[in-house]
Amino acid sequence: MITGKYVSTGILMLLLCSNSYAQQKEKVDIEHATIFLNGAELSGHARITLPQGETEVLFTNIAGNVNQQSLNIGAGNGVIIQSSSFQNNYLQNQTVSPRVQLLKDSIELIQRDRAGVGIQLTVIGEQIALLSDNKQVAGANTGLSVAELTKMLDLVKAKMAGLLTDQDKLTRTATKMDEHIANLQRQLATEQSKDYQPGGQLLVKFYSPKPISTDVHIAYIVNGAGWTPSYDLRVDNLKDSVHLFYKANVYQNSGINWDKIKITLSTGNPVEGAQAPVLNPWYLQFYNPVAYQPSPGYQMKNMQNLSLSAARADKRAYEVDAMASETGIAANEPPATIQNYVTVDNSGVNTSYDIDLPYTIPSDGQQHLVSVKSYELPATFRYYAVPKLDRDVFLQAQITNWEDLNLLPAVTNIFYEGTYVGQGAIDVRNTRDTMNISLGRDKKIVIRRERDKELRSVRTIGSNVKESFTYKLDIRNTRKEAVSIFVIDQVPVSNDKDIVVEDVDTDGANYDETTGAVQWTLKLAPNETVTKKLSYTVKYPKNKQINL
Repeated sequence: MITGKYVSTGILMLLLCSNSYAQQKEKVDIEHATIFLNGAELSGHARITLPQGETEVLFTNIAGNVNQQSLNIGAGNGVIIQSSSFQNNYLQNQTVSPRVQLLKDSIELIQRDRAGVGIQLTVIGEQIALLSDNKQVAGANTGLSVAELTKMLDLVKAKMAGLLTDQDKLTRTATKMDEHIANLQRQLATEQSKDYQPGGQLLVKFYSPKPISTDVHIAYIVNGAGWTPSYDLRVDNLKDSVHLFYKANVYQNSGINWDKIKITLSTGNPVEGAQAPVLNPWYLQFYNPVAYQPSPGYQMKNMQNLSLSAARADKRAYEVDAMASETGIAANEPPATIQNYVTVDNSGVNTSYDIDLPYTIPSDGQQHLVSVKSYELPATFRYYAVPKLDRDVFLQAQITNWEDLNLLPAVTNIFYEGTYVGQGAIDVRNTRDTMNISLGRDKKIVIRRERDKELRSVRTIGSNVKESFTYKLDIRNTRKEAVSIFVIDQVPVSNDKDIVVEDVDTDGANYDETTGAVQWTLKLAPNETVTKKLSYTVKYPKNKQINL
């Protein structure tokens, strides 16, 4: 039997043990985030008061998924940091996805209304039961006259009809509400199954030579964050400069919200590591080439030459990475004063943008737009057409000296004369001296390319066939001002000695025999039409077929 004396002693020992392991708990205020392309460095501080000797402090508001090797803790006034360890806080984590919170709130609101409908149905059910009982009593009461009984039954009938109608409406309402709640609960389950990173805690053991209060500075790198660049490119008219607005889509799923903090955007990537690569021997061997597949963008590239051979091949030799998307988006121009709050530092290996404005970025894994910088770029404009592939003419802005802008490959939203015209991409990795950016299609310049059937001929000479081709290109300028247009076509190129391309006539165009590129640079006055012709002959064995 356990006596009160032993119980009291046990409780006392438990309290003493609990006090010996007591911890201080302090919240870390996140002040700054350096956001890399993949990852972010968070820094903050907390004020602690330490007695003399060893003390453990549990710091909260720490991100989850921390790169523990990156931890940097600093304390002043002679305080020594003896050890530290991270741990995720699954029980006390308060970070909830905004989408999850919205669904929870919606479900709670509808469930509250559904409970009200249920109460009304219960009341109506009781009323219907009561009327049914009165009807039976009235039928059994022979003391009532026929008139009185009829009047009573009519009253019960009218009241019953109203109650049954209300009951039917409420039942249908309840069914719809139940279906809505079930749908929301399914959506909630889907959202909750996503990997939302829980917040963490940092346990640090300090040694202080005397009782003291001090600030503790904590910095570390988290993996669940990053940013991607994007651009808005605006041209008001062809006499003005190109206005480039540099933006960043910032995301973070660190487990804690970043509330009103200063941010720095860096083009560095700490995940890549700092170890220099080692060059190994380069051994040559045969391989089967893979056809090039271009990615959409605005940079014009020379593609595979059109080679004639006995086997079937793709007829397209040039592709233009300038096809604008037709889907509209909403984009607001960044305020002009953003320049006053951004400092660019490109003195090192990477470029960083210090943004001296407080930003709040929740831990939801969603992209949040941050305005970075704006540039006014001198540009020349030209019209560009590849009528073999597309019957429309594209307006291009040609920008030089773009290397000093420290741009990254990114999606670009194009606005011309105040109207959104499409979305593309700038790939600075494949751009040289001049960056060509498409501003969309101009329907006021009309181009038509047709094969002249009258000049087509197919002749058999000995063991060979000679097939002649002539194409007519009509370019018309319906604008009120003169324009310069760059027109690209092609002549096929042979990579087989039995196939010969001859009698090439490009009507004054620049012609590259190696690639087959045909390029006209034309100037058209208002309402002027220019006609160009392209002709060539292909000779090949009559017992073979080629891709013409």
